[in-house]
Amino acid sequence: MTAMAVTCFILSVLLIAMACVKTSRVREWRESVNPSAPDIPDAGFFLLRLTLLALAAVGIYLGFSMLSLADDDAWSDAELTSAVKGATEELDGSTELGDITDNDTRPADFEGDIATKIWQEIVEHGGGDAPQSGVGVSLYTSSITDATYDISASGTDKTFCMHVTRTHTDDTKVYGVMFPEYTYAVSTEEGEC
Repeated sequence: MTAMAVTCFILSVLLIAMACVKTSRVREWRESVNPSAPDIPDAGFFLLRLTLLALAAVGIYLGFSMLSLADDDAWSDAELTSAVKGATEELDGSTELGDITDNDTRPADFEGDIATKIWQEIVEHGGGDAPQSGVGVSLYTSSITDATYDISASGTDKTFCMHVTRTHTDDTKVYGVMFPEYTYAVSTEEGEC
């Protein structure tokens, strides 16, 4: 995207330079190439200049739009840091009901639902300027009650290590059936796991 934006800017500069060429210069050049050609009226040069400047304006607009799109595709260090911190605060202490057959020997779905929830929270806490894609949440290690995730994002070399621990804290009765309630403790450190 950046290369295309630079190309738009270069073409716009060339169009502006063409619009700045004096009418007398163009007439001299034209006469040297084809002396019998009819003379172009001043109104024709005016319309040509107007057209060249309008095309240059469109090129500049497109160039800035492409730069904006290129920026929207990449995360900055600050955006990722803020998003991971916000996601950690949001997820730390969160609760979830387990399956009625769960007797604390079944591992949590660290690779599926919990990884997806972490990804969603990071994207949500990314802020208005951060892209909605490019975040990587990969399971590093897991056991029955805890997991560690590597978190990265496109556009930055910064990584984070998030540790999630599931604890059976209570049992909740729903429609006469007891469900285990789990609380998640979440902490994050900068760097790879």
